[in-house]
Amino acid sequence: MTPQTKTVLGSRLAQQKLLFDGAFGTYYAQLFDAKELPELANTLHPERVRQIHAEYIEAGAQIIRTNTFAANTFSLDLPWETIQDNLRQGYRLAKEAARGKDVYVAADIGQIPSDSRSGREAAAKEYTEICRTFLEEGADCFVFETLADLDDLQEAIRLVGDKAFVVVQFSVNQFGYSNAGLSARKLIQRAEEIPLIDAVGFNCGVGPGHMQQIIRGVPFSGTKFRTALPNAGYPQYVSNRMIFHNRNIDYFASKVQDMAEDGADLLGGCCGTTPEHIRALRARLSLTQPKKPPVISIPAREKAPVEDHSFFAGKEGKPLIAVELAPPLGSDDKALMDAAHLLQKSGVDVLTFPDSPSGRTRADSILVAEKVARVTGMCVMPHICCRDKNAIAMRSQLLGAYLNHIQNFLVITGDPIPSMVRNSVKSVFNFDSVGLMRIINDMNEDQFASSPICFGGAINQGRKNLDFEISRVKKKMAAGATFFLTQPASTKESIDRIRRIKEATGARILCGIMPFVSLKNAIFIKNEMTGIQVTDEVLARYRPDMTREEGEQAGVQLAKEMMALSADFVDGYYFSFPFNRVGMLEKILQD
Repeated sequence: MTPQTKTVLGSRLAQQKLLFDGAFGTYYAQLFDAKELPELANTLHPERVRQIHAEYIEAGAQIIRTNTFAANTFSLDLPWETIQDNLRQGYRLAKEAARGKDVYVAADIGQIPSDSRSGREAAAKEYTEICRTFLEEGADCFVFETLADLDDLQEAIRLVGDKAFVVVQFSVNQFGYSNAGLSARKLIQRAEEIPLIDAVGFNCGVGPGHMQQIIRGVPFSGTKFRTALPNAGYPQYVSNRMIFHNRNIDYFASKVQDMAEDGADLLGGCCGTTPEHIRALRARLSLTQPKKPPVISIPAREKAPVEDHSFFAGKEGKPLIAVELAPPLGSDDKALMDAAHLLQKSGVDVLTFPDSPSGRTRADSILVAEKVARVTGMCVMPHICCRDKNAIAMRSQLLGAYLNHIQNFLVITGDPIPSMVRNSVKSVFNFDSVGLMRIINDMNEDQFASSPICFGGAINQGRKNLDFEISRVKKKMAAGATFFLTQPASTKESIDRIRRIKEATGARILCGIMPFVSLKNAIFIKNEMTGIQVTDEVLARYRPDMTREEGEQAGVQLAKEMMALSADFVDGYYFSFPFNRVGMLEKILQD
């Protein structure tokens, strides 16, 4: 290939369709009954890698992918220097197999598995280093495949996008959603918005029949080439091994041919496919590219009226009032329901329910919110955190809540699991709060368009690097957040930091207020609750010998002072009362 492969490959695709190879990993396991990951064969068994590439080329593949799908430190658990050698060797073996033939070599990069925020940051850096290594070897075609989203790939794509032909392929289930919870439509839309990407589509996840249905349901813009590389079908698990049967080769080829006729430009196979699948496809497929009609922008249809069920709908001009009620630790909800009934006539705009804060089990926030709404008729807003459920469970939970008329949520990343139970209980963290917001925003467009979910985020004004917190607020707003609740503020410094965030973002902000009810309560919050600043000046407001009434009055006075300091810029207040002592609210709101 020439250094101008980006242009050459694009020009060729405008004239004819091109055929990828099939699966490397599952075919390798079938041939050699190997227990190690196939990527290790680049250095341990290079002759095997050459053999598989040669078989796919002989079967008719015009683009072969390097045997580097899982060649990263996360998957192979090897030092970066060893991974880098593996990448170089994988690329050289593919080039050797393609030498002297009209075959392109694509640097193959799979999704790096990572759950935590720090892990994803490390993954994003490693993607870039992987791409840099391939570029040093002369790679001019890159395939990023089996992706759940694009969040970690932005920098890597910027690095290679003006130097190489870039293919991005997502993996979705038979219902059209990725493991990150994003729909096929949204994934393609986001990829098409990135100019440096040349081709977009799908691979893995589903068999050819389901992939055809999914592709037909996606409104491709026509500005990029399309790819379709389905699995051979669905596997059986035998002795903990994934086994594909090759009885459906003609069916596979027929369905992929249909996808080609529907407009796919780059075709091939993923898990379970073999050189026989590619041979059958090459024999059946017409590679001539039909003349495509020009891309015509279709005027947007007039949208139907959207129902606004947000807790702040129609309440402009008045401070919004949110009150947090902690779900019970056990099965007795009497105190919670008593507090909810007490607040019914208090002018509260929304009741909000935390989602097992500090990683300690409480009654489910959504189910508790549903009961309170049903019994009292009040507007409710459960918190939903990313710690305990994967994307599939999150979407299911949101759908169930929506069916029960819960349409306001506070979306948070969530506190980590307490260290003493980490050996038996594991956090999930498929994504952070911004990732979950994008999922909800996606669902609002796809499923809840006529009456979308209203969601907001949290602000930690006590973060040492306030500029970073401001950038997080902006990201959340870009992901669809329409309001923010802050951590409780108990000092002028904290109020001033919230003011800075408001000025920098213009966000709708409800200032957090926690009226401590005793010295013991304030000391506990200071030492046990992260993110809540309690200064010595605040502690000095309380005496050890205070009566209950005196302690509550000190809390009322503190709340009034914080409200006075913030009244000129915040949009409302978010009250969290220790021990659900919501009766204090009336005194706080009195002039």
